[in-house]
Amino acid sequence: MINTALLVLRLVTGGLLAGHGSQKLFGWFGGYGKEGTKGWLESMGFKPGDFWTYMVGASEFGGGLLTALGFLGPLGPSATVGAMGTATLTAHRGKPIWATSGGAELPVTNMAVATALSLAGPGKFSLDELLDTHLPRWMAIPALAGAAGAVFYAVYISNQTKQQETEQAATTQAQQAATASA
Repeated sequence: MINTALLVLRLVTGGLLAGHGSQKLFGWFGGYGKEGTKGWLESMGFKPGDFWTYMVGASEFGGGLLTALGFLGPLGPSATVGAMGTATLTAHRGKPIWATSGGAELPVTNMAVATALSLAGPGKFSLDELLDTHLPRWMAIPALAGAAGAVFYAVYISNQTKQQETEQAATTQAQQAATASA
């Protein structure tokens, strides 16, 4: 039953995440594709947008696909943790946790599932088992560390963008006040 449970978790979480990434990369399932994703990421300060579009898309689509297939575990779940950690700390930052408020409820759930899969492995019903491809569990550590690095960098970019917006708003207010008093 544990192997069946791991299969269900992998297929649902990995499949949905791969679909989410395909929205960004290919415009599938009602997504905005590369150009729309590029514009959205650049609006949050992720520049160059092309680079970040491929990074986000590869993490979500590739990580989700590897997770769903149970292939090269723990790399797919670790990519998921990085992508969802970045989303939590940028796109959902400063909002209540619940999705109804624009919060990070779903990315946090995805991170929990991905972390559990990274630690437990993909189970018997996986490509790793079929192909006898078994990456050591310790590989989750550098993969998760890399994901953590991406998250911290994303937070840095987000902070820089917010600081620039605050400075620009202050400059605009000062210019408006000067114009009004003239």
